[in-house]
Amino acid sequence: MLNPILAALFLATLASAQADTIAIIGTGNVARALGPEFAAQGHEIVYGSRNPSTNAVRQLVEDTGDAASATTQIKAASQADIVVLAVPGMLVEEITKSLGDLSGKIIIDPTNPLKKTSLGFEHAVTTSNAEIIQKAAPGAYVVKAFNTLNWKTMIDPDESGGPVSIPLVGNSDSAKETVAKLIDGMGLEAIDLGGIENAHWVEGMLILWINNRYGSERESFDFHLRKND
Repeated sequence: MLNPILAALFLATLASAQADTIAIIGTGNVARALGPEFAAQGHEIVYGSRNPSTNAVRQLVEDTGDAASATTQIKAASQADIVVLAVPGMLVEEITKSLGDLSGKIIIDPTNPLKKTSLGFEHAVTTSNAEIIQKAAPGAYVVKAFNTLNWKTMIDPDESGGPVSIPLVGNSDSAKETVAKLIDGMGLEAIDLGGIENAHWVEGMLILWINNRYGSERESFDFHLRKND
């Protein structure tokens, strides 16, 4: 029988070997939802902020745990295996290009390019944010995820009253598998919807969601996409 102390050391070493460094660019609601959730799964979190020394960012680091820190956006991205763009949807191209060489990294894109009209929100780009990011960082592996729900459901999926799906699109199957593990660890359900060319339609799912949730006399909902056997 393996000595309990040796077993604990083995498990700790295994967890460390499987842990990723995740840079979360931005410190708003989405960052505040995802950072602590990913840290709870054993990953090291580095917040990328324009002002990393502010009291609000320091509090976010403290709330996230011992394996968290904050620095500038470009420094956070440079040391990460995975980069989360928790930033305003209409700024993704500019911010992606400002982060330096992202080749070989997984980029998680939870953003939506929205414009407000008299009828509600509409898609504001001809392609998709995910495709814009992929073009700006051609050597990275972009995965669209977390864009079809609000940050409160990310941290408390049970508040929806049932399962919640997180659609994934991207051109790398292994990158999508990595992101799916993060999603499963949060109590949400990942579902692969194909290549990055489908990101436009996944971003459209958010438009349906937000217009129903905030439109007058409409029913709010969360997406649950049931897989067929």
